[in-house]
Amino acid sequence: MNKVRLSKSCLGSEEKDAVTRVLDAEFLGMGKEVQKFETELQAYIGTKKDVICVNTGTAAIHLAALAIDLGPGDEVLIPTITYLASFQAISATGAKPVAVDVLQDSLFIDLTDAEKRITKRTKAILPVHYASDSSRMDAVYSFAEKHNLRVIEDAAHSFGSTRNGQKIGCEGDILCFSFDGIKNITSGEGGAVVTSDKLVAQRIRDARLLGVENDTEKRFSGQRSWDFDTTRQGYRYHMSNIMAAIGSAQLAKIDRFGAKRQELVACYRSKLQACSALEILNLDFENIVSHIFVVKILTGSRDRLRGEMLEKGIESGIHYKPNHLLSLYHSDYPLKTAEKVYDQILSLPLHPDLRIADAEMISDFIMGRVR
Repeated sequence: MNKVRLSKSCLGSEEKDAVTRVLDAEFLGMGKEVQKFETELQAYIGTKKDVICVNTGTAAIHLAALAIDLGPGDEVLIPTITYLASFQAISATGAKPVAVDVLQDSLFIDLTDAEKRITKRTKAILPVHYASDSSRMDAVYSFAEKHNLRVIEDAAHSFGSTRNGQKIGCEGDILCFSFDGIKNITSGEGGAVVTSDKLVAQRIRDARLLGVENDTEKRFSGQRSWDFDTTRQGYRYHMSNIMAAIGSAQLAKIDRFGAKRQELVACYRSKLQACSALEILNLDFENIVSHIFVVKILTGSRDRLRGEMLEKGIESGIHYKPNHLLSLYHSDYPLKTAEKVYDQILSLPLHPDLRIADAEMISDFIMGRVR
């Protein structure tokens, strides 16, 4: 049986050649390849904002949070349906991630519920571009302005997407991308922070290199700092030349990757929209490059369907278990929408190597089994 994978890295000779080039140069750490990738990302996004690459998307959020001085006693509003990394990155600063309910139709953060979670300790809000959609961000920024909050956008899903006619990264306070193995582009692992706040950008540059001040410039010229100072806690979060070289090769393919993802999503939507037993999320599909494609199974048969799909060789996923149900982040209040949709959501296979014929087969199988 040929297994249809839920997600996968989509690589070719270009990535292999890029890695070989770095290996041949015998400079594997952070250097000119990282500088080149940051410049290419800035050009692709079409921004003059600072772009700082790190080793994971989680590190990007962690360093962004530290750069705005989040710490013990502070609170950050986060939608409960997101990957654990969003919560872990905030709690790693000593601040408290506060779980917020989601909108039923999109699983985006519910600002009406967020209003209930505001306290005098709330310092920031971390909206997640769930399933790549950030079309409701204008309302988040109005909310943040009203409550004097910083905004860190978890844009792990949405690289290559657009908002208000511009690439994600052009607008906003602080945005954090992920380039792990199954994202819209990958650098193996990796992430990036995009911001116009110069102080935040410099703090992140230093912090990714163990807090060594102004070491980035040295690394990009093939040197390192020997006589240096540090005044803030740092981490070994820098991106390597190997990762950046893979990322550059992937970035050259983003338009093709994005078009294929949109084509697959259009196929799913066309085939499944008439099925009354499921619901497609209400997202801005015309302007997003979907990292995941999520439907809601309305008949209480999600888990049975998953099992039957797996017997057929079709992988599926559940993005994600609400964080307020986890022991570490358990809340003393219910989040009813999130708890309801958690039992319904089902992620279907989506990656550039998936064939349209596969998406059609998966859709037909679901429509024949869901009841």
